[in-house]
Amino acid sequence: MIEEIAIKPKESFKAKAEKTIRRNIYRWHRMLGLLAIVPTIFWTASGVMHPFMSHWFKTTIANEFYKAEPVAPADVTLQLGQVLTQNKITEFKNFRLIKFEGKAWYQVKGVDDKLRYFNTVTGSELPDGDRKYAEHMARYMLGEPKSKIISSTLLTGFTDQYKYVNRFLPVWKISFDDDREMDIYVETGQSRFATFNDKGRKAFIWVFGTFHNWGFMDMIANNTVRIAVMVTFLSLIILSAVAGVMVYGLMWKKFKTGRSGNQRGFLRKYHRSIGIWCSLFTFTFAFSGAYHAVQKLDPDQRQKYVYDPVIKTEEIAQASMIDLKGISNIGLIKWGENIFWQTVRKDWETDKTVIDYTNIRDGKKLEDGNIRFAKYLARKFAAQEERNAASCCDLMEAQISSPISDAEVEKASMVTSFAGEYGFVNKRLPVVKLAYDTPDHTTYYIETTTSRLSTKVEDRNRREGFSFAFLHKYSGLDFLGKNARDGVMTTAAASVLIVSLLGLLVFLKIK
Repeated sequence: MIEEIAIKPKESFKAKAEKTIRRNIYRWHRMLGLLAIVPTIFWTASGVMHPFMSHWFKTTIANEFYKAEPVAPADVTLQLGQVLTQNKITEFKNFRLIKFEGKAWYQVKGVDDKLRYFNTVTGSELPDGDRKYAEHMARYMLGEPKSKIISSTLLTGFTDQYKYVNRFLPVWKISFDDDREMDIYVETGQSRFATFNDKGRKAFIWVFGTFHNWGFMDMIANNTVRIAVMVTFLSLIILSAVAGVMVYGLMWKKFKTGRSGNQRGFLRKYHRSIGIWCSLFTFTFAFSGAYHAVQKLDPDQRQKYVYDPVIKTEEIAQASMIDLKGISNIGLIKWGENIFWQTVRKDWETDKTVIDYTNIRDGKKLEDGNIRFAKYLARKFAAQEERNAASCCDLMEAQISSPISDAEVEKASMVTSFAGEYGFVNKRLPVVKLAYDTPDHTTYYIETTTSRLSTKVEDRNRREGFSFAFLHKYSGLDFLGKNARDGVMTTAAASVLIVSLLGLLVFLKIK
C-alpha cells in the first residue's frame, strides 16, 4: 500500500511579508524610537516653550507700532533740489520727509545706501542723524523718553538674535540699560518698528534656534547638511510613529507581556495608552516639519529683489514739493524716463490706504499708478530671477522678458492686512497682490513704497504653507481664538514629549 504524503502548499509572498512584519515590527519600533528619541525630545520641548515665550508670558512694551509725526506744508521751506545742491549731492537713490523732536528733515538715501538728514528750513545736515532718529524711535517704542541707551548698532545682516524671519534690513539695534536688558530694533528707512528682545526672549530665541532649528549644526556644517540630517531624523520619527501604531494598536495582543502588577507592564500599558492618542500628532508634526525643512534647501533670496535706481539731482532740481496735506509718506520713483512723487495717504471717506504717483514735471497724476508700478516691478524681478542677476536695476528695459511677460494678471489688488497665503511672517504692508495666469498660479506681493519684493507664491509654496499651517501650527483652530489654539497645540506637543520620555524609560527597563 502506497503511503500518501501531504504536500504543504507553498507560502505566498504576501503571507511571508506579513509574517516577517509581525516577527520584526516590535524590534523595528524600538530601534527606530531609540534613534529618534533625543531629537524628538529636543523638538517637542522647544516647541512646547514657543507659545509661552511668544505671547503667554511675553514682555510688553509701551508701543508696538511707531506713529510717525506728520510733516505739514509749513514745515518745509527749502525744496529738495535746493537742499541737495547746497550739500553738493549730485546723485542719490531716494528721499523721505520725517519729523522728530520738533523739527522736519529730508531723509536722503545716498548711492551708498546710507541715510543722511537735512533740515527742511536751513538745509544743514544733522550729524549722525540716522542714529539719533533710531534712538528717538526706540525710546518712543519703550515709552521712556529719558531711558539710558548703552549701545546703538546698525545691522546690515541678520544675526543670532535678529533672525531672518524679521525681514527688515538695515535696522538699528538700540540696547537699553534697564532690568530687562531690552533691545529695540527699528527700521529708520520706513520709520518702522521691527521687533524687541528682553533677556527672557533672548534666552528663548537661543533655545529655539539651537534645539528646534538645529542652529548648533551651523558651526560644523552648511545649510544643506543641516537640513539633510534634520530630515533624516524626522523620517525616522515618522516611521517610528507608524510602527508604534501597528504595535500598540493593531498588533498589541501579539506583543503584550508582563503582569498587571509588574512595573514594566504598567509602563508599557501607560506608554501605549498615551502613544495611541498622540500618534497622529507625532506623525503630523514630523511630516509637516520635514516638508517645511526640505523647502529650506532652496534659500529664500527675497532680500535681493529691490529696485533702487540712482537719480541725478539735476533731474529733480526744478521740481516743487507736492502739497503735503494729509500725506503720511513721500518718496520718488524713477520709472523709465519719468520721475514721480510717490505719496501715501488715507482716504478720509473709505479709510483705505491710497498710494498716488504724480509726475514731477507736469504735476499730473498717473491713473492706477500703484498697480501699474507693481506690475513693472514684478516683470523686473521675474527677469532678474530668470537671469540670476544680482540687481534688477542692471537689466535694460528691452531685456525685461520673463515667464510672466505673456501671462495675464487675473487679480490685482491692494493688501492692507495679513490673511491667507500672505501671513504675518511676510511683515510688509501695504503690498500689491498680482496673481498671474500661469500653470503654477504665480502670485507676486510687491511693496511699492520700497520697490521691494515681499514674497512670491506658487502652488508648491501653497501646498507646503497649508501643511505647515494646519499640521504644525494648528491654524485650522484659529476660530477658537489664539489662546485655545495654542493650548491644543501645546498639549499635543507635550503628549509627544511624554510618550518619548516614557518610551525611553520602557527601553531602559527592558533587559
